[in-house]
Amino acid sequence: MSILNHHGVLGRREFLRLGVLGTTGLTLANYLQAANAGAAHGKARSAIFIHLAGGPSHLDTFDPKPEGPTDIRGEFSTIETKTAGLRISEQLPNLAKCSNLYSVLRGVSHNLAAHDLGQNYVLSGNRPTAGLEYPAMGAVITKELTVDRDLPPYVAIPRANVGPGYLGVAYGAFDTNAAPKAGQPFVVRGLTAPGASTTKTVSRRHQLLKNLDNRFGSFQSEDQLLAGLDQFSQKAYDILQSSRTREAFDIAKESPEIHKRFGGSSLGQSALLASRLVEAGVRFVTITDGGWDTHQDNFNRLKEKLLPGLDQGVSALLTTLEERGLLKETVVIVTGEFGRTPKINKDTGRDHWPRAMFMLVAGGGIRPGQVIGSSDETGAGPKDTTITPDDVVATLFTTLGIDPTKEYHTPIGRPVMIVREGKPIPELIG
Repeated sequence: MSILNHHGVLGRREFLRLGVLGTTGLTLANYLQAANAGAAHGKARSAIFIHLAGGPSHLDTFDPKPEGPTDIRGEFSTIETKTAGLRISEQLPNLAKCSNLYSVLRGVSHNLAAHDLGQNYVLSGNRPTAGLEYPAMGAVITKELTVDRDLPPYVAIPRANVGPGYLGVAYGAFDTNAAPKAGQPFVVRGLTAPGASTTKTVSRRHQLLKNLDNRFGSFQSEDQLLAGLDQFSQKAYDILQSSRTREAFDIAKESPEIHKRFGGSSLGQSALLASRLVEAGVRFVTITDGGWDTHQDNFNRLKEKLLPGLDQGVSALLTTLEERGLLKETVVIVTGEFGRTPKINKDTGRDHWPRAMFMLVAGGGIRPGQVIGSSDETGAGPKDTTITPDDVVATLFTTLGIDPTKEYHTPIGRPVMIVREGKPIPELIG
């Protein structure tokens, strides 16, 4: 893609992104912007989306088939939960104890079996097309909802897998580029730079941007990329200078008891960070937890590594948000890009299977303690009503007071609804 404008001139924003900012380290100005729209009035104020990258097995987690044949039901038994009629994997005892805080969607279905396509679909709520790159839900939330000027509206831990699409880089995520680790200080480059000279350094960079604004000001009438750049750069400066933002990222502020509750896994520590961020006022946080592409050795990998972190991290997130009075205003969604094959393969693994998957949803006015939807007797597809990723994202936006049928316009003027297809799930918010 060309970085030149229609006059063949290098845009000031692109100049800063590719050159000066890369050398000064002030990269926040490339992807953070204060939302311009008025605050919406949904029941939720913020959201946390936990993406289990690779695609977790629905049959070995939240949609087991204990009556099925051995090559489908797998090695795990099931346990009761606090929710009537909901049995889940025995490997999820903590989540079983707090099922009254969330609902489970079963038989969520689509037909995109490639990781990148599935991720784009689930994280945007729009089926990918060749002619248009749809924005991640966090980009839409950034555009629609206001946030205090010294906070990033949208944070990705460690980075976003889906970009802002046709909305442009101004609505992209602030990538932490690392996940916090238990027992170690969490340093976010540019926000937690060590040393007493940090404020002076940031101020010098800010003055550099002002000088560059003056230098390139003559192009303003010729380059539409310049629109709002001063506000955009000021937003980044405010964040870098913000003690509130630095404190929100400082998970060391939490007590040893809270750290122990979340556990030592990457997912658990990321969930702890996400809880602090939404408490501070960040609108949207994504957590990407990898390793769920279990083509081989599915059961050992789930039992020994993946499910303990999921069980402890997500249950700790929900209970902590509830204790702090934040769950009622924070939507939490946990899912992958697809499920896995009902039949176990020759390598004791399960392969990609988008026709049936689970999603866990909680908070923000979502009705908890339910099982919505179902898969057939082998977990191969929806039994009756089909729930799609479009429906789930439309539900999320609705809880935040964002109309999913609202139209945007692409840079070439094409009208596009925020969610082209799909409707809010009435059992969750009706």
